Amino acid sequence: MTMQIPEVVIDRLPIYRGFLVRIKEEGRTVISSHELGIELDVTPAQIRKDLSYFGRFGKQGKGYVVQDLLDELENILGLDKQWSVIVIGLGRLGRAVASYPGFKEEGFNITSCYDVSSEVIGTTINGIVVQSIEDLQNDLTKKHVDIGIITVSSEYAQNVADLLIKGGVAAILNYTPSRIQVPKEIELKNINPILFLQSMTYHLTNLNKGN
Repeated sequence: MTMQIPEVVIDRLPIYRGFLVRIKEEGRTVISSHELGIELDVTPAQIRKDLSYFGRFGKQGKGYVVQDLLDELENILGLDKQWSVIVIGLGRLGRAVASYPGFKEEGFNITSCYDVSSEVIGTTINGIVVQSIEDLQNDLTKKHVDIGIITVSSEYAQNVADLLIKGGVAAILNYTPSRIQVPKEIELKNINPILFLQSMTYHLTNLNKGN
């Protein structure tokens, strides 16, 4: 039976990895869980517990070898591979996502872009010619796609998700406010900046009340 790893633990792994990349660039070769905890505002015990889900790392009293732990985290996260990604919806947000150079640097290769607008179809974004959404289903029968990024209008998000799932895409990043429904075996992440901003304004509002 496979051990169920809490999602919150998985969400912390890229944070650990990002910090290790930075200190490696600074020339650090060893770091303790105590130092990691101070930098990342996580208790050393929590860091050790998070990593224990995946094996034994580091030595008591000596800490972690930065390169070794970085290699292990990248293997766990699948960042030692290349992943194919497509973007559906090339409005302002979609164009920004498709143009972001950081994806390729981290192994996420945007291979295709799709839209419904005749004004957008045929244009080029970051070297990729935007195709019609009508080509999506046929294209997915011909090539493997790991991740689909949805940046369409909310009312079309579910339809696009359904097309991706039918075409064998197993992971979806949803940038729309719409809460799409997917089978349990599909990995879904929702990103809605407005919700995060609204939670921030709650804190700002209550902070001001205390003044």
